[in-house]
Amino acid sequence: MARLHLFDLDGTLLHGSTAPLEISRQLGREAENIAIERAISEGRIGPPEYATQVHALWTDLTEAHVTAAFDGAPWLSGIEDVWTEIRRNGDYCAVVSLSPSFFVERLLSWGAHAAHGSRFPAVPFVEPLDLAGILNAAAKVRIADRLCAEFGVSRADCVAYGDSGSDKDLFGIVPVSVAVNADRHLRGLATHSYTGQDLRAAYQLVAGTR
Repeated sequence: MARLHLFDLDGTLLHGSTAPLEISRQLGREAENIAIERAISEGRIGPPEYATQVHALWTDLTEAHVTAAFDGAPWLSGIEDVWTEIRRNGDYCAVVSLSPSFFVERLLSWGAHAAHGSRFPAVPFVEPLDLAGILNAAAKVRIADRLCAEFGVSRADCVAYGDSGSDKDLFGIVPVSVAVNADRHLRGLATHSYTGQDLRAAYQLVAGTR
């Protein structure tokens, strides 16, 4: 039976950073973004408020900014190598993130079978932000279930990789999970844990398991 590998983005594929932070850095709004990220990590705001506030920071955002943010981000080493091996094994890999879809979907070019993020307006922003498209932890489970149906696998065939509370629900419904540079709460829920900057090493923890 094929397996579906589900990867978080912020703090997982990105080491010590998030897509919104990398985007805000391109606009000179890093300090404001850090304050917003602190608010959501402390539970003072939720994903809708977070999305609203970062959207307001990005009024001057262009595709050139997004490209620079993506290209300059602190990615883990070996992402494309891992996804190539997953494909070679007949398995599937997908990214499911609360970050903007216009950033997350760029990972399709690196070999992900699917990439899902919060739906933001097209860049540069003309349309307003629709909060109905903003994801939360529970949405990751719903998307995982849709991907299972699409690829013909079940929850029992999934492996999840994540680092924080937004991955808690997903870790709770899959049999195999890898906490990647994760906080202690998520490490306690995971079947495996990895600290470092090479996704190949994290993947090897589960590569031989079925």
